[in-house]
Amino acid sequence: MTSAGREAISIGARGDARSPLPGWGPSARRLSAFAVVALLTALASPLGLSAHEGGAAEGLLNGLKHPVSGLDHVVAMVAVGLWGAQLGQPAVWVLPVVFPVVLALGGMLGLMGVPLPGVEIGIALSALVLGGMVMGEVEPSVVVTALVVGFFAIFHGHAHGAELPEGASGVTYSLGFVIATGLLHAGGIAFGLIHKWPAGQTAIRVAGAGVAAAGALFLWQAL
Repeated sequence: MTSAGREAISIGARGDARSPLPGWGPSARRLSAFAVVALLTALASPLGLSAHEGGAAEGLLNGLKHPVSGLDHVVAMVAVGLWGAQLGQPAVWVLPVVFPVVLALGGMLGLMGVPLPGVEIGIALSALVLGGMVMGEVEPSVVVTALVVGFFAIFHGHAHGAELPEGASGVTYSLGFVIATGLLHAGGIAFGLIHKWPAGQTAIRVAGAGVAAAGALFLWQAL
């Protein structure tokens, strides 16, 4: 076999080293595709459409503002991005997709008025646990990390959905808080890029400690 043939087989086995998404294997791509479909389905659901069909612009603006109106939401969203940046591929892409998808589903429950016990406690625990993961640089499998962030996303989504302003469109409101959440994840990832330097790793762990401390305070207030 020629050297070119051996090189082609080697690249095929480990993935293209020049790929902008190293480690983004078939399983991660399937998960990403499923997440996008689930998100679009959630946002276009008849349940969402039936909730306050008017006030589209008002709904979008209120949805964009809601996740940043409370520090408990902000620190947890940023922590998701930080944790993904620490873990690297493929978690850095999987977590910011899984969270908004489950967030949208939780938002649907809130829009429908489906009760979810312990919402404030769940939100506080999300900051405490996610901050602790970042502080300790915990590295579970991507499946476990997705399950952790997905679990907490239900509480954040329900809180958003349950606070839909009167007269606002449920669809655009949901779209707004999903977009705002994604931007907060992106901010965490952007900050997490300093992880490649030793000082940056320390800074991220300190940030994680701050998020965990804030979560402990939120939990004390919620109990």
